[in-house]
Amino acid sequence: MAMTQSLRHTYPRIIPCGDSALVVEFSDQIDEETNERVIALADMLATRPITGVVETVPTYRSLLVAYDPTVIRGKNLSASLEARLGHLSVGGVTARRITVPVLYGHEVGIDLDDLAQMKQMSREALIALHASADYRVYMIGFAPGFSYLGGLPQQLHTPRLAVPRQRIEASAIGIGGKQASINSVPCPSGWRYIGRTPLRIFDPSRAEPFLLRAGDRVRFRPVDADEAESLDAAVRRGESIEEWEAP
Repeated sequence: MAMTQSLRHTYPRIIPCGDSALVVEFSDQIDEETNERVIALADMLATRPITGVVETVPTYRSLLVAYDPTVIRGKNLSASLEARLGHLSVGGVTARRITVPVLYGHEVGIDLDDLAQMKQMSREALIALHASADYRVYMIGFAPGFSYLGGLPQQLHTPRLAVPRQRIEASAIGIGGKQASINSVPCPSGWRYIGRTPLRIFDPSRAEPFLLRAGDRVRFRPVDADEAESLDAAVRRGESIEEWEAP
């Protein structure tokens, strides 16, 4: 009992992460409210910066705050963050919303039919269910621009593969456990993949290389092969095909 109590923490808490970063933890649970507080602090530091902070990285339940130790000491930064936390307001930033076109199945959606069989659903019903959800970008990580999405319908929760595949293409739409994802670059993966989007999630030639950011909302829109090919061609021509919802 004493050991259990000693492991309990009061949140939010600020802990060192090496000699040039602090982590602000908001909870030991993953939920939308916690993630909103993470993003609210990141937004606050972007609009009201602290001198010496060089980068912030939102995660599911914490914010990494990287700093230059030649400009600000960790204990001083911690004090400044404590003060900011006392005035943190959630809900002040309107979430961006994007509709992502998806070609389900075909060459990249290699797990669609197996997943439909596993779930005892038709492929059409699985596609409709996947496309019916409102997803939240909880964090960007693992690879440049890789987006971890919450909101996957429970019926589609599926364990990752026991043996990862060595290469999954960029823009593949995946399912891993309780999460959905959009690949940003070709990489190994144990996720299950059900389609792809013509969108480029990561493009270093853009002013903002990452298409998505933490806090965004995503809806998937099924497209057929002809529309996917047309969108692919538009992307190759350098045209913008993003379907952002007007604020």
